[in-house]
Amino acid sequence: MSKNKDRENLINKIVEAIQDTKGEDIMIFNLSKIENSVAEIFIICSGNSNTQVSAIAGNIEKKVRNELKERPWHVEGADNAMWILVDYVSVVVHVFQKHIREYYDIEELWGDAQITKIEN
Repeated sequence: MSKNKDRENLINKIVEAIQDTKGEDIMIFNLSKIENSVAEIFIICSGNSNTQVSAIAGNIEKKVRNELKERPWHVEGADNAMWILVDYVSVVVHVFQKHIREYYDIEELWGDAQITKIEN
């Protein structure tokens, strides 16, 4: 299987996992054409509480591990669950509590990326 197909499968599984746990405002940022970008794809979503943010991140890890046999290279922020980062190297997921996402305004930061909004 090609690298792009693997990445596509990973993105789809992550989005499904977010939707399963009622994550909101899902956006996919394609950063592959941006110089010095830390990843090829950023997936961003919001939850309404630290419990939900934890559940979303946990479900992403579980679904990807069970269905694609992949584990994240790194997970950060699970302690307070305000903003959890799940890093699969080429695809990095940011799960935010709404107010934290608004504060950091990541969308603006990566405004020159190709952005796909996933309808709820």
